[in-house]
Amino acid sequence: MKDDCIFCKLANGVIPTNSIYEDDDFKVILDASPATKGHALILPKEHYDDMYALPEEKAASVIKLAKKLMTHMTNVLKCDGFNIVQNNGTAAGQTVFHFHMHLIPRYNDDGGDEKFGWTHEDVDTEEQSKLCELLKTK
Repeated sequence: MKDDCIFCKLANGVIPTNSIYEDDDFKVILDASPATKGHALILPKEHYDDMYALPEEKAASVIKLAKKLMTHMTNVLKCDGFNIVQNNGTAAGQTVFHFHMHLIPRYNDDGGDEKFGWTHEDVDTEEQSKLCELLKTK
């Protein structure tokens, strides 16, 4: 736990939360400033700044937990869809530098197109082909 990290304090019970799930590695809390009804955060109890710092086994565990919770939340909330959001770095919208994953229930009438959308760029086919070759990995 990092002493100056608010999410470490939330994940480890130093600050009270509206917790909906907890195990040895993670705590899941309702977001204090939700985008929609039921918006929750998966917080690891150990401090990792972002996904880059998260060990692979924890990354696998967080995805399994996200699937379990979104399935449960969909059944309980009767939402129409789900966003799972995870930001890394200031340019990507990360504002708290403790890895966390947003679980955002979506409803047909939640105005989400304005809240969650992004604009699509027109891409040159040749440029896209060069980018594909550059990004290929094994």
